[in-house]
Amino acid sequence: MKPRACVVVYPGSNCDRDAYYALEINGFEPSYVGLDDKLDDYELIILPGGFSYGDYLRPGAVAAREKIAFEIAKAAERGKLIMGICNGFQILIEMGLLKGALLQNSSGKFICKWVDLIVENNDTPFTNAFEKGEKIRIPIAHGFGRYVKIDDVNVVLRYVKDVNGSDERIAGILNESGNVFGLMPHPERAVEELIGGEDGKKVFQSILNYLKR
Repeated sequence: MKPRACVVVYPGSNCDRDAYYALEINGFEPSYVGLDDKLDDYELIILPGGFSYGDYLRPGAVAAREKIAFEIAKAAERGKLIMGICNGFQILIEMGLLKGALLQNSSGKFICKWVDLIVENNDTPFTNAFEKGEKIRIPIAHGFGRYVKIDDVNVVLRYVKDVNGSDERIAGILNESGNVFGLMPHPERAVEELIGGEDGKKVFQSILNYLKR
């Protein structure tokens, strides 16, 4: 039986279909969920990239105060797997489920390109299919992706080279319980060679491994 996964769709989300497709081709039973839906039936919850509510106030700030934020927080507390990609990462930060802050890129510009990353931690539900120290290539697309480290965090992914001014070149982090993952790169855009590479596929394979263990 395929694990059930959902993609939360906010006004302004634009990577929800990419996330759905990545789930579908990697062995999940995906669904879209709206802001009034319950999340009890899902083993994996994805907060996709985009510009929820037009990034007004701050990226992710309005979405973090939506009704579904309560459902997401409840799922996190129960140990459900949650992955926030790009704007989804910003939402998790705004909700307080992940530490730190995401500010405007040091260049002041929107950056959209493929970048090289290092897998710093493969002992997670999201990266167990990688080798520790493995170099991978996944695209980014953000204007507010500069991670500011406020406290000690569990770094999962790190940029090989500084791309946006993030502290310690941090690209992705995990919460203390190990079930909430936030990252600025887009693994859902790197699941087929046809579109530039498939290193992101291992993120979804890792989650599948974990859920089927």
